[in-house]
Amino acid sequence: MQQEITAPCLLLDQAGHLTKEGWARHPYWEYRRGDIHAGLLRIKEWDYYMVYSHRGRFGLSVTISDLDYLGLGALCFFDFEKAYYHQIDEMKILPMGKLGLPADSDAEAVIQWESKKLSLTYSKNKGQRRISFSCPELVDAAGIRGITGTILLEQPDSLESTVIATSWKENRRAFYYNRKINCMRSSGSFTIGRKTYQFDPQDDMGSFDWGRGVWTYKNTWYWASLSVLHGQTPLGLNLGYGFSDRSPASENTILYDGRIHKLEEVTFHFNPENHLEPWHFTSSDKRLELTLHPILDRQSAFDLKILKSFQHQVFGSVSGWLILDTGQKIELENEIMMTEHVVNHW
Repeated sequence: MQQEITAPCLLLDQAGHLTKEGWARHPYWEYRRGDIHAGLLRIKEWDYYMVYSHRGRFGLSVTISDLDYLGLGALCFFDFEKAYYHQIDEMKILPMGKLGLPADSDAEAVIQWESKKLSLTYSKNKGQRRISFSCPELVDAAGIRGITGTILLEQPDSLESTVIATSWKENRRAFYYNRKINCMRSSGSFTIGRKTYQFDPQDDMGSFDWGRGVWTYKNTWYWASLSVLHGQTPLGLNLGYGFSDRSPASENTILYDGRIHKLEEVTFHFNPENHLEPWHFTSSDKRLELTLHPILDRQSAFDLKILKSFQHQVFGSVSGWLILDTGQKIELENEIMMTEHVVNHW
């Protein structure tokens, strides 16, 4: 059952349970870290951005996350023409909330990750998100070293987003509070060596993944995200499942011209032994059918016995169709989309 939340409320009650589970078009739940009832080092917080140039066929992702026992800063460059990526990441031990990630996904705050290896700064002010970064160790496909730049993402007040708050059946104090903002027009640029990569707000868009929560120990999730122009109209997709109890609501949505159109259940059909084979996406309400032909698979893995993570973030060319709440059918052809398959024990 899809339960839409339409008014502000506290996220957690005095016992540490979600007050209302479901989905929303805006971040109505109020997150307060002090309300959480969880064991030591169980809180997870992250701010993650993806930005693509569809004409230039390049992109970036930027991460700052606080997992209580471990902080992570990461910057990844994608060259879709050459099926190449390079990520630089850095860890900090026991941040435990000290990274300054805000409790409000729209907070006008400045967030920084600063070291000689990696410099990241997020800020938001008056409908605009700003991401600045530099990293002397990042290398492009030609072996040129060193990246620096600033990207601006426009977030008008009228833009709806995909927001979900759900818990786990096995532990109702474990929860997932997440907001995905698609189709933010991007501008700015970055340089690698002497080459400049420019984002054009007429063609290029970015997305924001904001999450706060407490998870159970073993989890697998599936996620896909799209932000493109369909003609002259912004078109976004957020698809996901496998993570928490989704019986109150899914996070499957179409964003068309700034408005959310809600889907029911979406299934990812793929070969987990070879993530570069085609992926197929279908919905239970027969409103979406897509095929993605992968270009590259950004892989990440570590196995520390107690702590494990196996990640595949696949980028490719997607084609197919989807149907809006109004019944309008939208055709997609060879657009860049991201999809993920992640298994975590942490």
